[in-house]
Amino acid sequence: MSDKKKRILIACGSGIVTSTIARKKIEELLDAHGYKGSYEIAQVPLSTAPEKSKDCDFMVATAIHPSELSCPFVDGTPYLTGTGENATNEQILHLMEQ
Repeated sequence: MSDKKKRILIACGSGIVTSTIARKKIEELLDAHGYKGSYEIAQVPLSTAPEKSKDCDFMVATAIHPSELSCPFVDGTPYLTGTGENATNEQILHLMEQ
C-alpha cells in the first residue's frame, strides 16, 4: 500500500443521489480493509467525469461508462441492484493496491 492517498471519483447522473449510496458502501469496504485515511472521494455528475478523471486514480459510476476517461473505471451499479457487489468490491480493492 502506498503512502499517497488514492483519489476516487464517484459519478452518477446528478453527482448526488446514487453516488452517495455508492460512496457509503465504498467507504465501509475500504475502512473495513484498513484503508481508512488513505483515500479521498469526490462525487461528480456524470457529464463532468471525463474532465475530472484526469486527477483521479479510478472512477466508480452508478450509470453508463463515460467515454474518454483518463483513469480505470469500475461499474458501481451493483451497489444499487445488490447483484454483483463482490466483483465490484474486488475490483476496488485491487485498484487500491496499485
